[in-house]
Amino acid sequence: MKISLNLWYQFIIKHLTNSCTIEEQDVKKTITLVFAFAMKKLIFIFLMCFGIYEYLHRDSNTAQIFQPSFAAEYSSSDEILKRAYRNRQSNLQVSGSGRVIKILSDDLKGSRHQRFILKLSTGQTLLVAHNIDLSPRINSLRTGDMVKFYGEYEWNAKGGVLHWTHHDPNGRHEDGWLIHNGITYK
Repeated sequence: MKISLNLWYQFIIKHLTNSCTIEEQDVKKTITLVFAFAMKKLIFIFLMCFGIYEYLHRDSNTAQIFQPSFAAEYSSSDEILKRAYRNRQSNLQVSGSGRVIKILSDDLKGSRHQRFILKLSTGQTLLVAHNIDLSPRINSLRTGDMVKFYGEYEWNAKGGVLHWTHHDPNGRHEDGWLIHNGITYK
């Protein structure tokens, strides 16, 4: 870049100094300021284009809603889950929260899963199948506790199943999590 700037300096000095008296240092300062201004504009335009691209290409299947208050924090997600249940949708990445209404025995066939049922604000129930071979078990979980979640929803006739509430050691699936009493399990 310095070589091309020097060629510009020489070109401008040669052509401008024929008609008026301009110091070479002044010309260099002016050209440097013009290039700096142009670079700032290019960087701004690049950042704006990147932001627009990211906005237009965000994952529309992700129902992760984060709003200011806890009461409203996951109500939109609960509505998304209600719609998914009504439309028999599966393989939907969702977030939300619910109250534990029943703790079931662990599923020990194949990968071990801690199982419990959440009731969402819409009244819908959701079976959580939390893989305890890949994520810590929630030992302090009790009926009536609130649990926040992020995982994959699968439709069933009883309200649906939430799984993939853990990290994927193979990196092929989006990581999920559960939050109980301020502790994140993933």
